[in-house]
Amino acid sequence: MNFTVDTSMIKINKNYYFEYKGTIVKKITYKGRTFFDKYEKIEKPLTMQVINEHLQRKKIIAHDLINRTTNIVENIVFDYNGFDPEKFWNRASLILREGGFLNFTAYHSKTKGHIHLYVHKGHTTLNEAIQIGKALSMKLASKLPKQWRVFPTDELPDEFNILNLPYEVFKKERGASWARHM
Repeated sequence: MNFTVDTSMIKINKNYYFEYKGTIVKKITYKGRTFFDKYEKIEKPLTMQVINEHLQRKKIIAHDLINRTTNIVENIVFDYNGFDPEKFWNRASLILREGGFLNFTAYHSKTKGHIHLYVHKGHTTLNEAIQIGKALSMKLASKLPKQWRVFPTDELPDEFNILNLPYEVFKKERGASWARHM
């Protein structure tokens, strides 16, 4: 099995990756709360062999949403864990288009019916990405019951601003088809 998922817009940092271990790797105290991290950072390049093991479900591999050297974010991600991904996609795509976001892609996650919606923002500072994500989430929450989390977030430690690699495309939107209607 080859990694044929269209991830060109995600711009994954392939210098390192995170592997799910299933047991507590480390304990983190952040803003008065205790978190238990079950992902181990692997300081090796993310190769096609590792990606294929993820797709074959032999390992669970995650990527970092934040470029740690520059504190830049390429994507704002909605981790939808509700019961109607089609309805979520429709509402979210309308809100994103109204907000001027023309490039976004939703991917299936490991659990059936759950999706990761990547809003391809491009070179954005971490603080700006957090604020944009919160604003978009509030707009969406006015239309739907909140069944998602937004990344990156400042409510979790930096080690938790990671997401599992996508398995397959759910739906995608590229700006050219909608730009003429705006």
